[in-house]
Amino acid sequence: MAKAPRNVTQLAAVDAARAARVLSETRSATLAGQRARVAPRPVIGQSWERLLRRGLDPDQDARARLLSREEVARRREASPLRHVLPVLREGLLPAVDAARHIMVVADGDGRVLWREGSPSVLRRADRLGFEPGADWREDVVGTNGVGTAAVVRRPVQVSASEHFLRSHASWTCAGAPVTDPRDGRLLGVVDVSGPLETMHPATAAWVGSVAKLAEARLRELHQASLERLRAVGAPVLARLGGRAAVVDGDGWTAAVAQMPYTARIPLPKSPSPGRRWLPVIGLCSLEPLADGWLVRAGEEPAPQDGTRIVLDLARPHRWSVTVFGGAGSWSHELSPRHAELLYLLAGHRTGRSAAELAEDLYGDPARTVTVRAEMSRIRRYLGAFLEHRPYRFREGTEVEVLLPDDPADLLPHSAAPAVRLGP
Repeated sequence: MAKAPRNVTQLAAVDAARAARVLSETRSATLAGQRARVAPRPVIGQSWERLLRRGLDPDQDARARLLSREEVARRREASPLRHVLPVLREGLLPAVDAARHIMVVADGDGRVLWREGSPSVLRRADRLGFEPGADWREDVVGTNGVGTAAVVRRPVQVSASEHFLRSHASWTCAGAPVTDPRDGRLLGVVDVSGPLETMHPATAAWVGSVAKLAEARLRELHQASLERLRAVGAPVLARLGGRAAVVDGDGWTAAVAQMPYTARIPLPKSPSPGRRWLPVIGLCSLEPLADGWLVRAGEEPAPQDGTRIVLDLARPHRWSVTVFGGAGSWSHELSPRHAELLYLLAGHRTGRSAAELAEDLYGDPARTVTVRAEMSRIRRYLGAFLEHRPYRFREGTEVEVLLPDDPADLLPHSAAPAVRLGP
């Protein structure tokens, strides 16, 4: 006798029609605190658990919190995703139009910025509040292809009653995150949505592939911009004496002279001409150059006691480290992995070896090569404040960690054993 399906994915492979009914039964039982006869998929069950802990009402109306048209326009202009809309359209719209779907692009805050596709489906989306300016984060509108993909950082398909809100039970969506290829920062989510009966099980894989194409295009654009800046900056550096570098507006290095190459020199949040203290270089001067900056190094001061470092993990997916010292302050946005590592080091002021960090992150002390590579990247912007053998914050440095109000929101993407248990 064949074994009974244990979850909805297995059931769908056996009987798609029955799976749609069982999804509703599974959701109703789970949200009522009862054990479901057929378990939800892990990614869905974990999302429901997060939302139940937060006390989100499954009967709430999601048609609220819209941004103004002016704010949507401002965010569109500021979003790096505007540069890859042609890639997303080419990869998704032909099939979207044919299958009565819509393509949706949201920013890193979960705000819907662009929508295109079937007019009839766009009207149905309006009735759900799925429109430009809408806040589609998971903790606002429940389990969905935009918000949940942003939390788990991988493609996710959410079908029918897998949605947390009852009003979305006739809807299916598949979303994939788009990250900055330079540092892994979440830029937004691309999503394909439509009525339940029009969606294919492979949609999430398709959307994920197009998202990767968009990231590849962003990488190409970045390299092309650095090449243009290098063409302007190289002759300038050739005429200068001493250590200097040419960087773009975000600090990514186009060229250097008489100093080691580093991929990025973190700049102040709002850089301006004048004398500054920058990590990696130290005391230097900034001068505008084309679309970037000429950084001319002076005598590098040693790190002083009394430096304060604030590790901000309180905002979901907006982790950062800020350094306050005698020469001013500067901030650096963190990738998910760097946020994990600095959180662990902040909890172990006496230090952690590469093997111990590998155990903390992966449950495998042998993965030291991966840990050392990541710590090398961290030292590019925090090197003046970190020691190694073992890895630790420099003595005399005050470290403050800002944590979210709900412990469940601490690095929710992380599967690291030590993060889940605490350092």
